[in-house]
Amino acid sequence: DWGIPVKRGTEDWPGMEGKVFYVWFDAPIEYIACAGEWAEATGRGEADWQRWWRTDKGAEDVRYTQFMGKDNVPFHTLSFPATILGSGEPWKLVDYIKSFNYLNYDGGQFSTSQGRGIFMDQALEILPADYWRWWLLSHAPESSDSEFTWENFQQSVNKDLADVLGNFVSRVTKFCRSKFGEEVPAGGAHGAREEQLIADLERRLRAYEGHMDAIEVRKAAMELRGIWVAGNEYLQDAAPWATFKTDPEAAAMQIRLALNLIRFYAVLSAPFIPDASAQLMEAMNTEDDAWPGDVAGALSELPVGHGFTVPDVTFRKISD
Repeated sequence: DWGIPVKRGTEDWPGMEGKVFYVWFDAPIEYIACAGEWAEATGRGEADWQRWWRTDKGAEDVRYTQFMGKDNVPFHTLSFPATILGSGEPWKLVDYIKSFNYLNYDGGQFSTSQGRGIFMDQALEILPADYWRWWLLSHAPESSDSEFTWENFQQSVNKDLADVLGNFVSRVTKFCRSKFGEEVPAGGAHGAREEQLIADLERRLRAYEGHMDAIEVRKAAMELRGIWVAGNEYLQDAAPWATFKTDPEAAAMQIRLALNLIRFYAVLSAPFIPDASAQLMEAMNTEDDAWPGDVAGALSELPVGHGFTVPDVTFRKISD
C-alpha cells in the first residue's frame, strides 16, 4: 500500500490537493509483464505470452478473472482499465472480478502491526496446509465479512474433514483389507441402492461444477461436502460389514464401489485439499486424475484386482 502524495497547491492538478495515487494505479501492469518474464525464463517466444494478453494475437478466447479484496476493486475497475484503454493497444480486458469481503479475527481485522490474527508461518507450524485451506475456502467472506474463531475452525475441520471424508476412507480401506485383502474385490452387481447413489452423485457433481464455474466458493465447498456425505450415508445404509456375513459377493460389490468413491473424492477434492487428494490417489495406486465425465464411468475406474494400500489417517481431529 505505497502511495505517492500529490503536491499540494499545484495549479496543474486542480481539485487533487491531498489526494494519493496508490501503487495499484500502475502495478497491475505486472500481470502482463510477468507472462513475458515467464516466456523469457522458459525459452518461449513472445507469441506464447501474447496469446493470453493481446486480442490481436489470440486472446479472444481467454476468460480473464481477477481475485482480490474489496478494498482493491476501484483500482482494478477504474484506474487499471483506464491505463490499458489509454495505451491504444489491443490488450485483453478483465471479464470478471471476484472480490472478497474481510476475514476478521477476534472482533477486528487481521493486523500484522498489531499482532492480531494467525499468520501463515504460525499456521503451518500448527497444522498442515489443507486444514487451513478447507476452512478458509468453505468460510470465504463472499457476501459479507467472515469471523475466524478457533472454536469454529476446530468444529469445521473435525466434522467435515475428519468425521466425513477421513472416516469414510479409513472404514472402507481397513474393512476391505481385513475381508478381501488389499485389492479391489470381485463379485456382485449394482442394485437399486447403488443406482440411486450414482444418480444423486451425478446431480451433485453437476451442481458442484456450476458453482465452481460461477466462482461461488462457499457453495462449491458445501456441495463437495455433500458429495462426501452421500458416500457415508450409502456406506451406513449398505453396511457391508453386516452384508458380508450373509452375502459376501454383495459386500464385495459395495466395497468395490466405495473404493472407487475414494478415487472419485480425491479427484473432486483437489481444488480444495490438494495434499490430501494426492495422498488418496497414491493410496489408491492410481495417477488417473481425469475429471469425471459421468459418475457411473468414474466409479468403475479401479478394476477388479487393482491393488491399493491403507493410507495413514487422512485428517486427525483437532483437540482442544
